[in-house]
Amino acid sequence: MLMIMSYAAQSQTKEPWIASQLMPPKQLADKIQQAKTPMPLIVNIGPQAVIKGSVDVGPAGEKPNIKKLETLLSKEDKNREVVLYCGCCPFDRCPNIRPAFTQIKKMGFKNAKLLDIPKNIKTDWIDKDYPVQ
Repeated sequence: MLMIMSYAAQSQTKEPWIASQLMPPKQLADKIQQAKTPMPLIVNIGPQAVIKGSVDVGPAGEKPNIKKLETLLSKEDKNREVVLYCGCCPFDRCPNIRPAFTQIKKMGFKNAKLLDIPKNIKTDWIDKDYPVQ
């Protein structure tokens, strides 16, 4: 019984983002390719900046890189669209997306997004011929 309750509690853990804050990769690729619309600040919070125009702060699972993210964001308007991405692995195993998204929310960004990468950056971005650095 205790084990069932423990599992239920774990499965109800809230993510720091809501569904409307997940951006489909095609939507971001279209924004990059159109270049007419205001560009979001695209921030890599994983092992390697792959997406065209993205800024690399490094894996957000490491505290020094959260500090880099804070420094980068401290210069930005809180209303600017900011898209965070990692792509090292699926969300349920990613050590980087939760600390980074939690930090961006703490800093008061109203238009924060997380790039919805179900598998990894290769499968969900590179293999689809979306813009790369």
